[in-house]
This record gives sequence, structure tokens and C-alpha cells, in this order.
Amino acid sequence: MDKSPGLLRRGSLNPEGTLREIQINLLECKVCFETFSSQQRERRPQNLSCGHVLCLECVTALSHPLLRKLECPFCRQLCSADSTSHCRVLSDLQELLLSQRPSSSAAAPPLCRTKEGSLSATGLHLRTVFGGWGTLVNPTGIAALGSSGALAVVHDGAKRVVVFNQQGRKLNSFGRRGEATGDICYPVDVAVTPTGCVVVTDAGAKAVKVFTSRGNHVVTVKGSFQMPWGVDTNGDGHILVSDVQAGTLSLVKVDYGHGVILECRTVISNLQRPKAVACCRVAGNTAVMEHPTERHQHRKLKVFTKDFHLLYQMDSFSLNLQFGLRLNMSGLAFDRDGEDVLLTDSDQGLVCRLGKLQNDAVLAPLVGSHLVRPVGLVALNNVFIILDGGDHSVKIYSV
Repeated sequence: MDKSPGLLRRGSLNPEGTLREIQINLLECKVCFETFSSQQRERRPQNLSCGHVLCLECVTALSHPLLRKLECPFCRQLCSADSTSHCRVLSDLQELLLSQRPSSSAAAPPLCRTKEGSLSATGLHLRTVFGGWGTLVNPTGIAALGSSGALAVVHDGAKRVVVFNQQGRKLNSFGRRGEATGDICYPVDVAVTPTGCVVVTDAGAKAVKVFTSRGNHVVTVKGSFQMPWGVDTNGDGHILVSDVQAGTLSLVKVDYGHGVILECRTVISNLQRPKAVACCRVAGNTAVMEHPTERHQHRKLKVFTKDFHLLYQMDSFSLNLQFGLRLNMSGLAFDRDGEDVLLTDSDQGLVCRLGKLQNDAVLAPLVGSHLVRPVGLVALNNVFIILDGGDHSVKIYSV
């Protein structure tokens, strides 16, 4: 997996999408997430001796006031603040893009095609960004810790689980990289039980591991999975886990107080590479995203009742025909009220609302700005919290 920050993803054939990726990946400082600007001195892109680029304000903020040296936040190399130079290439690229873009569209909100064929602007705005390369390394899952609003994120760092408050302050980290009890080898997804326990799928150990919110190991569920992937918990605190290799969805019941596994059984089989899982704690429904291996097959969304009977299904091809939007579904969640399904598209950097499944689904855009590769989503009240694996950050949007 490529861990270099700021690289464009290959395979994008959409010119608008390519310009968006250039703007986000290359023309933003990956420490403060502000856009570079040659006109504002503090926002000028500066080359460090290691080759990475920061804005001048971040170079100054990270430098020791007396030694005039800073540790690069990306590669940890020690650099001299007095040896930085203006990154002329990025300034020229920014000027070129601005000269080719109509001034009227510079401030226009991102647009998305609705069922009726008209274009609709997204209704959420970026409020807070935190994380970034070094703080988070290739993050893959995010979950909210109950009413506190704290956020648990799994990533490829030395300690696999990081807990933040919604202002971006790091509260705790645990789950050391390793294969011992209480360690996490390769985390994929994270969920939180109603009582505040943190559940992590460890694909490297072929296990599901449960911790307290402070990081104390509770129990490991192992021997039942080939490649555990997506995870969520329902209103009863039971764990639902997808197995991408076995093609199953499993239900796990745990006595969290005593660290005892009460039940572990397959509730749905014959799925095609199921990955993302989301549980609705209001209605008890469970949504699963399938990723078929064959190129001609499209990703499928399946929603099951509390008793695991199929309630609804939709594939990306049908979405394209119905709404005129080529949505390559990658992740999912239920909204806070449990009525609407939310979908992410990691290729285009979009988050959309599918609507109430009992009615005719209406695809509506929610977020389409400042996203590179959304990999996780949490809906809280009027706040949407998105984990962006493209620039290793957490982005909070509000109305």
C-alpha cells in the first residue's frame, strides 16, 4: 500500500475529478489543510530539505525557536528552517489552473445529478479537519464513542486505535502493532458497542478483538473467520462481522463484563466479498456492501431485517440507470434516525443519501467538496464525520 502523502490516484478519466484531486492532493498544505497561495506570505509552499512541502506558516510553527530546525511531519527527517525554498512548481501549477478556470465557478458548490436529472448542490460544509500524515497512517475505519462524541479511528500506526475528541485533540491510543493478546496486527474496521467497548476487525490475525474505551483487552474472537472485514454493533450490543473471503455475515454475542463469548454463528452466507457493514439501532436492520471480483459485476447494497431476511437490494449499475450518476459504492452507514442509508464513493470523493428504503429511493448528494478518498462515515445529529484515507484525515461537516 502506498503510504506517500499527496500522490494522485491512477485511473481517473474524469477531467473535473482530476482537477479536484490536484487541488486537494497537491495544492493544500497537509499539516494545516489550508490552500497554498503565492500572494499570502504565510501560505507560500516551501520545500524542505527532505523533499516534502509545507506552507511557510507551518514551517515556522513546527521549528524550534532557537535551533531553527524541525522534524518533517511526513518522513521524520530533521530539516533546517533556514534552508527551505519557495516551491515554484506548485505556485506555477496553481496559477495555471486558476487562469483556465472560469471565475464564476471558483466558488460554486459541488454538483450532483438527482433522480429527476437536475443538478443539486450539496448541503453540508466543512467545519473541522484534523489528523494528517504522521498522526494517522492509512486510516481505514471510524466509529463514535457514544454520547461523548469522541471518535475511535483504526490505522496503520504503531498503536492501531486512536481516540480523538471532535476538536481533533488526541485523547488516547492503544492496540500495539503485533500478534500478542491485546495487540492488533492489521486493523480494517472499528465499531463501538452501546456500552462503549471498542470492537476491531484484525484481518492479519483473522480475529475480532474487543477493548474497553481505555484500551484494556476484553476478549478475542478467533477461529471462526477467514478474513474478517467490516464490523458494526446493533442496539443489543451484538457484533456483526463480514468475512470477505468466506462470503458470510456473522453474529457474535459477548458478555463484555466477564470477557466471555456467548455465541458466534453465521447468519447470512453466499455473499460476494462482503466488506462494509452498518447496523441501524432504531429498526435493527443490517446493511452490507458486496464487492464482486468479476469486472462485469457491479457492487451491491443489500439490507436485511433484524431477523436477517432480505429487505432491499440495489447495485451500482441500477443507480446509474435510475439517477444518471455513476456512483461506485464503497462504504455505507445509516443516518442518526436510522431511516436513510448513506453511501460513499471513494473514487469520486462523494457522500450521498439514498433515502428511505420503504419508499422509492432518491439519491441526493451530501458532501462533494474537500474529499479525496472517503473510507468511513459517522452521522451524529446534524454533523457528518468522514474519515478520508486519501489525505489521512478526519473531516467534520455540518449544515
